Amino acid sequence: MLEGSILEQLKTAHRHSNRPIRFGVYYKNTLVSLCHALEDHILTDDGNPLVITAFQRGKWYLQEAERYADIAKCSQEIVILASPDTGFAEHPTSLLPNVDLVALDAGDPVAQEWHLIILSPNYTAMVLCQELSEADYGVGGLPASDVERKFYGLWTFEPELVKETAELAIAHIQQYNPELATKLLAYKESIKPSLSTPEELSAVVSRVVDYLQTGQENLSIPTVPRQQALDRNLVSNEIQAFLRMAQLMDMADINNPMAAAEVVALSEAMGQLLELPAWQIKRLRLAGLLHRIDPLQKAESVLTPGTSNRYEEEAPSVPLSCPLVPGAQVLRTMPRLRAVAQIITHQSEWWNGTGQPANLAGDEIPLESRILALLADFQWRVNQKKTSNQSREEIFAQALDECRQLQSIRFDPKLVDALTLLVMGLQQGLDLPLMSAKVSTGMWLLDSRWDSHSKTSEEIGSYTNS
Repeated sequence: MLEGSILEQLKTAHRHSNRPIRFGVYYKNTLVSLCHALEDHILTDDGNPLVITAFQRGKWYLQEAERYADIAKCSQEIVILASPDTGFAEHPTSLLPNVDLVALDAGDPVAQEWHLIILSPNYTAMVLCQELSEADYGVGGLPASDVERKFYGLWTFEPELVKETAELAIAHIQQYNPELATKLLAYKESIKPSLSTPEELSAVVSRVVDYLQTGQENLSIPTVPRQQALDRNLVSNEIQAFLRMAQLMDMADINNPMAAAEVVALSEAMGQLLELPAWQIKRLRLAGLLHRIDPLQKAESVLTPGTSNRYEEEAPSVPLSCPLVPGAQVLRTMPRLRAVAQIITHQSEWWNGTGQPANLAGDEIPLESRILALLADFQWRVNQKKTSNQSREEIFAQALDECRQLQSIRFDPKLVDALTLLVMGLQQGLDLPLMSAKVSTGMWLLDSRWDSHSKTSEEIGSYTNS
């Protein structure tokens, strides 16, 4: 990581904080699709954002200049940092009154970085990356094609982190244009970013997934292994989009900000207690991380609303009485997440058949949905009682008793028995490790069994007797 670069400064600032930053490696084709999605969302947002971007070299800016003319119409100010090339300053977009260019010196470490910082009251997003050096590529050497160039960094929707990075970028601009930096600082101070609404997040996440999927279609990659590497990078970022949304939704709930992490910990313990196979525990784990993103299930695909049901016929088997169109769910636009979409969709079913959305009853409800419903409810009840004067043991016992009152009505009675065993362990000091949704990659959550159908309790066997 280059000394003095914006990425290095941000990493240093968080090195010993309670919010360490996790970085990943991104191919250029992934970053192009990701940046286009985040930029184009500005066109639908009325927040009039401040946009700071770094293009490395002016020639990369020239490829995007026409798009930035449209983005400028919806922005308060756009600042573009790049090493100057022929035509860099002469393009018509550069002459717009709210577009400013900062010509970076050849030795400036930011000239090796690719940044997009979007800051508005309604919408914050950021891509912050630095290109790998020749030594970083190792024995394989530099990539043969431009789309295979690699960058190290992160992307996020987190308002405070975006604001902090904007301050670092403005401080860097100060070295080149103090007057512009003063103006940008005033703009930044006037913007009070907040966590986006679930509907706003679902729209931008939908756009990100669409762009990542369609951006790969016309690429020509010489070999299958290299194509597979690019595909995995795209899939990882699609999953990251959902995880970042889940993380922000938890952050927005000041009364229960650890819901996802705690449900995941309970789910993993329950899965082990029931002796579920590893692939099913992985799927349950991801469903636990995403279990509160209900708005996504109603969000149409941004780019392809007419064809968003293209996976319907391949969806995991559920009774056709379900009124939802599976392909209309954003999660289902990713084949590998169709099973997770099903789990999340049917967590609101009731054991006695009176739940939603399909009035499924008993073992018709996917096993993971039944587990998720019970554990999410138990976690919520425990969290509600944390402010009381009760002991840990009393809180667990009371929450369990309330769940028991709903067995055979809302919850699977066998799973309530399994929860009883788990609570006994918790009361005796069992400590469940928490996993945050803030991860640098989602690929570890996927495997070859991902699209297997959910198993019923008959297939698992008498799991409470294990």
